[in-house]
Amino acid sequence: MRELRKHRNVILRIIDIFIIIVSYCITVLILENTLAFNPKLAKQVITTLIPAVIVYTTMLTVFKTYKNITRYENGNDYLVYILACLVSYIIISILKIFFGNSIVNHRINAIATLLIIVSIISYRVILRFILNGGYKKYKVNENENARKNVLIIGAGEATKIVLGTLKTTFRDIYNVVGLIDDNINKVNYAISGNRILGTRKDIPEICKENNVELILFSISNISNQDRKDILQICQQTGCKVRILPGTQDLIRNKALMDNFRDVEIEDLLGRESIKLNNKDIKELIKEKVVLVTGGGGSIGSELCRQIIKFNPSKLVILDIYENNLYDIEQELKYNYPEKDIQAIVASVRDKKRLDEVFAGFKPYLVFHAAAHKHVPLMETSPLEAIKNNVFGTYNVVNCADEFNVKRFILISTDKAVNSTNIMGATKRLCEMMVQAKNKTSQTEYAAVRFGNVLGSNGSVIPLFKKQIAQGGPVTVTDKEITRFFMTIPEAVSLVLQAMSYAKGGEIFVLDMGEPVKIYDMAENLIRLSGLEPNVDIQIKITGLRPGEKLYEELLMAEENLEETKHEKIYIAPPSEITVEEVESKLEKLREVLKNSNNEQKEEIKKVMKEIVPTYKERGESK
Repeated sequence: MRELRKHRNVILRIIDIFIIIVSYCITVLILENTLAFNPKLAKQVITTLIPAVIVYTTMLTVFKTYKNITRYENGNDYLVYILACLVSYIIISILKIFFGNSIVNHRINAIATLLIIVSIISYRVILRFILNGGYKKYKVNENENARKNVLIIGAGEATKIVLGTLKTTFRDIYNVVGLIDDNINKVNYAISGNRILGTRKDIPEICKENNVELILFSISNISNQDRKDILQICQQTGCKVRILPGTQDLIRNKALMDNFRDVEIEDLLGRESIKLNNKDIKELIKEKVVLVTGGGGSIGSELCRQIIKFNPSKLVILDIYENNLYDIEQELKYNYPEKDIQAIVASVRDKKRLDEVFAGFKPYLVFHAAAHKHVPLMETSPLEAIKNNVFGTYNVVNCADEFNVKRFILISTDKAVNSTNIMGATKRLCEMMVQAKNKTSQTEYAAVRFGNVLGSNGSVIPLFKKQIAQGGPVTVTDKEITRFFMTIPEAVSLVLQAMSYAKGGEIFVLDMGEPVKIYDMAENLIRLSGLEPNVDIQIKITGLRPGEKLYEELLMAEENLEETKHEKIYIAPPSEITVEEVESKLEKLREVLKNSNNEQKEEIKKVMKEIVPTYKERGESK
């Protein structure tokens, strides 16, 4: 077999020469209505065959047909064969004009050319069929039962690529039972021999009838809502579902199955892509120095990824955790080697260090994402939440004022609204701080408030995936607990847009869509793994954790929501709180830090309730 491959070009040329000779001979015998050559006819055929063989093989070489890998040839390659043969016919016709009767007539040349085209393409198609193992369909496959039955959703260009790769590389692993497409006119037609069995509504029945184990979602050009609807139907089948993000991924990588990813909860949210006014954002960021605190975190790092695209003169990434900081620095320097990116190890608690950073870089815009965000952990260590969230923010807020920052954006949270935990209460105090500071400073201060982001540090989704991989149980605190969810890129895009709207003193509230039940998310993730909730993987209810509540709210009850130019961004108007009032609250907290420790949780909470009136523990009357 190796020897055949080594000499494949020689073998193909010999076959082509044989086809050319036989085609001319058969054509002459048929048109002359004879079974044998007379001397005159034989001489004419021989004098034609010599230039014909030379011309045809030369043109096939010129058109690089012998450089094709036969098993991967397609329609475009066969068109090249046709073109090479037609050019050869034209050249031989020209030779006929010069050499007259010594070359057979145009009619014989034309018919012979048609025979050559049909024969050359036919034997190559047969070779491709054999090399790709198509003949095995007609043999008894001993491993037929070992192959996984696969249903492919989609009947477009991406699916053609997928089918080709499955047949060549994975034919002993996967058996494609058919395709699904919502275009009713395609149903019962076939792509590469694979029939389109029905539309999305037929998926459960088709999977049941064909014992489908794996569904490959191979539609790259589809709305998020349609993707969500189809994936929800797939969940009913109990099959493992994998999704192809885009056709271009098939081009980048050779390994087909590496291009498919597991379906994520994001796919089931059905959100359409965010439309931004990039012009407004670019005007603020382009050629400016931008500082991101907490730049190594999930939100902070995504802020850096999106900010760098708007061409700041310098991006300063500040974080106390060096590993995350190093990761985002290396990622951005690799993707944007020409950009000025500065990674600074520093704590927002250290005012002196912050002074050095602000004095050295003189940022024009500041995004303050540094904070302790884990609710249960902050319930255990409330003083750490106060030190980092409250006084860390206080330090950055004052630096922004002292060093003439144009605009300061605080990354806040829905847990600041009617908070039942220390973390949320500290973030609400930070909101008060920036609103008060805005009244006395030339810097424009604003906050952006949003809910949970999928995939962030501490998100339930990575935890659920890990628990499923370990065989369960998946732990949910309460069957009725709900949360607002948004993807990290989506949330950060809206933060940047809100930043461009800020005039100072606003709390921007992001439209998080409908709240999602955490229990439902757990069930969906289990089903998308091809397992049955509470059968293959148990879901265990553990009870609400300290500081946790069933429902989060995005707005204070007394706030009146105002629309902005963007349909997903709203504004809570500036509050009446003053800098003096905020300083008074902070003085109380300084006394707490001086005289308390983390074991005195009740005393700390009592002071926080005085400072943040909307902070009530769970079960406490409002």
